[in-house]
Amino acid sequence: MILEKFSLKGKSGIVTGGGSGIGKGIATGLVQAGAEIVIAGRRREKLEETAREIRQFGGPVIPVQVDVSKMRDIKGLVDRAVREFAKIDFLFNNAGTIRRNPSEDFLEEDWDEVINTNLKGPFFLAQAVARVMISQKRKGKIINTSSLIAVQGGKRVPAYAASKGGISQLTKSMANDWAKYNILVNAIGPGWVNTELTEPLRQNKERFAEITGRIPLGRWADPGELAGAAVFLASDASDYITGQTIYVDGGWLSM
Repeated sequence: MILEKFSLKGKSGIVTGGGSGIGKGIATGLVQAGAEIVIAGRRREKLEETAREIRQFGGPVIPVQVDVSKMRDIKGLVDRAVREFAKIDFLFNNAGTIRRNPSEDFLEEDWDEVINTNLKGPFFLAQAVARVMISQKRKGKIINTSSLIAVQGGKRVPAYAASKGGISQLTKSMANDWAKYNILVNAIGPGWVNTELTEPLRQNKERFAEITGRIPLGRWADPGELAGAAVFLASDASDYITGQTIYVDGGWLSM
């Protein structure tokens, strides 16, 4: 039956940036679909709070404090997931950060922070997870969080735009390299979502009105509205999809 293909019962994986925002919305949806997960991020208290909250839907949900821009943390995260579950069926590369400044004033340290967190970290974490999948000869799903900014550029976010454009291209490259191992690599491209990262924009009444007025659905997304695409891409229902970025943007890119 087709609905059985959307079930994640018996599957386990990792969600980075899983303590809040989009990551929390995705993690909640995965657990509701039957998955066992590790949620990873920099803020231990937030991770533990989220884990307690979403365990009501199933589990286990295991919080692990990591910084994905650090190679030793990546290794520790993957090792922990394998110890807990003996396998990794999926990875959601969702951890990310942003710095806002005009391109003429953008600082090197801000550039490095964004690129290391949003692009370097996701690549090497995906590499580490793919090596586990390859060694175990298991089908796997790797899903990256891109953005509509990957194709539109945005304002005052040069490093973020570069990192998300890189993620979309990296998704295609990894999909090509790992298809022979039955590891499928895709990305979700969120539009404008109510999260901590977008709080400064939502507090700017003029910019908020400008953005909202251009969204065909006329509103920003809640993080949980990314969960449907996440469950689909992690499940057997998407077994012939790889190298794609699926935009969940309320119609923004159709304008």
